[in-house]
Amino acid sequence: MAASGEFPIWEKDGCDWPNRDSSQFVEAGGLHWHVQRMGQGPCLLLLHGTAAATHSWRDLAPILAPHFTLIAPDLPGHGFTSSLPQARVSLAGFSEALDALLKKLQLLPDMVLGHSAGAAIALRMALNGSIAPRAIFSLNGALLPLGDEHAAFFTRAARVMVGLPFVSKLCAWRASKQEVAAKLLRDTGSDIGPRGVQLYTRLFGYPGHIRAALMMMAQWELRPLLRDLPRLTPSLVLLVGSRDRAVPPMQARRIQAILPSARIITLEGLGHLAHEEAPQRVADTLFKEWSYLEQHVTGAAA
Repeated sequence: MAASGEFPIWEKDGCDWPNRDSSQFVEAGGLHWHVQRMGQGPCLLLLHGTAAATHSWRDLAPILAPHFTLIAPDLPGHGFTSSLPQARVSLAGFSEALDALLKKLQLLPDMVLGHSAGAAIALRMALNGSIAPRAIFSLNGALLPLGDEHAAFFTRAARVMVGLPFVSKLCAWRASKQEVAAKLLRDTGSDIGPRGVQLYTRLFGYPGHIRAALMMMAQWELRPLLRDLPRLTPSLVLLVGSRDRAVPPMQARRIQAILPSARIITLEGLGHLAHEEAPQRVADTLFKEWSYLEQHVTGAAA
């Protein structure tokens, strides 16, 4: 059944939200944020991708929590976080909003795991100097313009769609049907199971959530990020699902050509939603890489 209203309601849609006990609501940067916070140890910021929310970390977060203090917000306009004004919906705007949230929480991430568009936000924040983590992990990062040579067309098309009020409602109505949502998710190259499909279906039933995703696409300008990337200070690790159909795995090589120090780790047999398909494999990779950083990067600095 299609959802009623524009946005998810915590009292109704969050009643069985994954890791609900770790949820809190924070006012920062003019937004009402839904944030999940759990664990102990070095601070790890988790940034989800377009059209997702904190539910995407549902199985990975509990594995990481004994080793890290996890901070996982719903991005603006996604899940249970309020939306930015349209004029601020951009890579820079999201980065500034998250900077305000981290200042309010008085946290400085030691490491960031960004999935898809979340990876671009993490890099923009680091390049702006608002965060200074030891490492950024880009999990199937959407770091190149959508469609490459056709990027301008896709951006214009998304802007037109955002400007038509009925489009987000139509998209939400269609995507709220579980079989449609399941196909959309399978098309990423991932099989995330019934629970994951159900949670995405719930969010996809809200026009506000769909509109936020469309607005991100419309305003996502990645060329300045790529231009600035060579001056990135934190280590960059590109985690790449070999079956990713949303972000072609070969794109990681193009990022490495811009930043030769970036390392590529291939997650064989996994798609775009690798962290939802195989959370233990992704966690083990993060543990291994963090141990490497502790032994080599910290030791070198000393």
